[in-house]
Amino acid sequence: MRIDKFLWCIRVFKTRSIASQNVRSDKILIDDAAVKTSREVKIGDEITVKRHGFSQSYKVVGIPKSRVAAKLVADYAVETTSKDEWDKREFLQLARNMSRQKGTGRPTKKDRRDLDELDY
Repeated sequence: MRIDKFLWCIRVFKTRSIASQNVRSDKILIDDAAVKTSREVKIGDEITVKRHGFSQSYKVVGIPKSRVAAKLVADYAVETTSKDEWDKREFLQLARNMSRQKGTGRPTKKDRRDLDELDY
């Protein structure tokens, strides 16, 4: 099964075309190497998906015939994302949700320095 179809089947991406776009823009790695959309997935491959400043990793344990229900995803792929990446994801979500009062304009230099001091 092709990499874009596999990622769509295990519900990493909402549509197959989005999966294909990510593969073409080198955001999908198999065993730490960028791949093309025609790359066939094999059992035992380690797939890394780069998203919004962090990376998620999956180990292929099976090949589905078609898109599977959310409950069955564990039969085909096991998430192996490191703790550091999960911490980075949580920090990025927190930073995205930080909001400024409406009408206060752009952040000042002091505001940016305060944001930079946050440990992530």
